[in-house]
Amino acid sequence: MAIAGIAGGAGCTNTGGPQRESHGTGALPERGEFIIRGAIILSLDAAVGDFASGDLHVRNGAIVAVAKAIDAPRASVIDAKGMICMPGFVETHWHLWTSLLRPMLRTDDAQRGYFPVTNALGRHYTPRDHYCSVRLGLAEGISAGATTVHNWSHNIASPDHADAELRAMRDMGMRGRFSYGPVQGWPNDRPMDLEGLAKIQKQWMPNDGTLTLGMCSRNVGDGTNALRGNISVDIARREWGGARALGLPITMHTSGPSPITLLDKAGLLGPDVQLVHPLLTTAEERRILRERGVSYSTSPVGESQRPASAGEIQLAELLEAGVKVSMSVDLTGTYNVDFFQCMRFLYHLHRHRVGRRVPLTAKRLVQLATLDGAVDLGIARHTGSLTPGKRADIILVRTGDINMAPMGDPYEALVNLAQPRNVDTVIADGRILRRGGRFTALDHAAVVKDATMALAELSARAKRG
Repeated sequence: MAIAGIAGGAGCTNTGGPQRESHGTGALPERGEFIIRGAIILSLDAAVGDFASGDLHVRNGAIVAVAKAIDAPRASVIDAKGMICMPGFVETHWHLWTSLLRPMLRTDDAQRGYFPVTNALGRHYTPRDHYCSVRLGLAEGISAGATTVHNWSHNIASPDHADAELRAMRDMGMRGRFSYGPVQGWPNDRPMDLEGLAKIQKQWMPNDGTLTLGMCSRNVGDGTNALRGNISVDIARREWGGARALGLPITMHTSGPSPITLLDKAGLLGPDVQLVHPLLTTAEERRILRERGVSYSTSPVGESQRPASAGEIQLAELLEAGVKVSMSVDLTGTYNVDFFQCMRFLYHLHRHRVGRRVPLTAKRLVQLATLDGAVDLGIARHTGSLTPGKRADIILVRTGDINMAPMGDPYEALVNLAQPRNVDTVIADGRILRRGGRFTALDHAAVVKDATMALAELSARAKRG
């Protein structure tokens, strides 16, 4: 069945890395030269500063200059008066392969909860399902202001499945990391497919610099997460050692009892490790994380849905301990992509739990959602702030919309007032993917149609067994 999507039709039958042509890639907007003029500029770079009204110059995908006024006669102009110009959101942990399953999930029915549904259907995915699901999630991500994502794929049955997800990321024009993990139901006593991981690295890395590769590990420790796998320290040493031999970073959930002390005693922690869901760490473990250079990604909306026994979102404790922290979506099956909401959750929860004991400003939350994410993913030299020389990953947010106007402090407005519908323009690596609240090349209706058809076929296959 042919798949339509990005204008011109991006089929799911095309395989291979970036050296092989994809119809979807050809439809991406060209990088050009333009000036964003008259914007409220929030650079997230202390050396550049902020501007109540300023210009930003982009050429061939790079930020050339940020200043109060810029003269570039050959550049086209984007009139951004009344808009906030800021770095695009840097998302650091998202199970994009589950986006397809939104119609199947319920929050009020345990039998149709996220874990049982994704575990049951995940092992029936074809590469085509992965492609359609990732594309669906990324379309929503772009509309919400994301320019970078960490595609945390703990359901890779073969290199072809991984290839499909990477093609979707490339075809959508996103920057990001793809983390390769074992398929749902993989035996806990068997290492993941390290040969497949090496094959994907050879096919896809290096590329044009927008995509990187990592490995996502199953939980290490006891059997607290049967639906997602729990491996022994010995298996972890084999898997993590295999990833490190390839020079790849490692990411792992810490759902359930904290495994940090166990990992540290096993000599597994280091600056190439990202942990996810900071809920049950101790002060001693946070000291270990800081000393080892480990980062932590928090997913506030998803984490807030967990019972009190799962622990509290420990943003304040991590910041106080000097641990690197970033912000993530986690999934989009039971809620939507909304980075403003994520910041808002963290801000209000922080004020409720710790008040002023650990200072946290609205500006610090915006940094968490942008530059800190780039630091976590190891790409801060390329993105995360509006710094001349970095790549042009930029969003414009309207301040005249009814939920934003009249606006006072722009950081306060972003954290407490803004919504995805206020995102006017999204630029990733110099490509204008969305402008005036509309996609410039993506056929959104076709993406939804393809995902709907893929889910119907997936459900039929799962019923046949």
